[in-house]
Amino acid sequence: MPAQRVLMLVGDFVEDYEAMVPFQVLALVGHTVHAVCPGKRAGETVRTAVHDFEGDQTYSEKPGHNFALTATFDEVKAESYDALVIPGGRAPEYLRLNPKVLEVVRRFFAANKPVAAICHGPQLLAAAGVLKGRTCSAYPAVGPDVGLCGGTLAEVPIDGTHTDGNLVTAPAWPAHPAWLRAFLKLLGSKVEA
Repeated sequence: MPAQRVLMLVGDFVEDYEAMVPFQVLALVGHTVHAVCPGKRAGETVRTAVHDFEGDQTYSEKPGHNFALTATFDEVKAESYDALVIPGGRAPEYLRLNPKVLEVVRRFFAANKPVAAICHGPQLLAAAGVLKGRTCSAYPAVGPDVGLCGGTLAEVPIDGTHTDGNLVTAPAWPAHPAWLRAFLKLLGSKVEA
């Protein structure tokens, strides 16, 4: 399958690994990845946060890297992309307040294009109204959002993933191998050693 154009929606305090790793893996296998953030242009950066599981009631948060944007959000046309990636962290909490972001998400679902969301990413899917009748995994604290919008939370291990049609989801970054494998399969990507 030829290289795909993938849109990645990020914002300040996106989870570091959940933005960096899929961006790099998708580029590694030959896809063009455009990382965008509302109100920012290509070449600008968003701040990331490193979330870890250290035995507390929820994850801990530490400063991450600055993540460079590769495209300008205001120039995005959903129909120009083959797939969508929504990393987690705290970014989806405020991205879901942007009507244009919600419209971009809806367009990917209306066209039945592959979508990958991880951790808090399903907050954005819930706000866009695309989870009704769908099953997805998410960070456990996002479970109520999934249920309130008519979706069903798939309870998978922290390193597990769930696929429902064009949607691949996972609870957090420890699921990267399973989540990215499932997403690459939807994209028709082949990884050969």
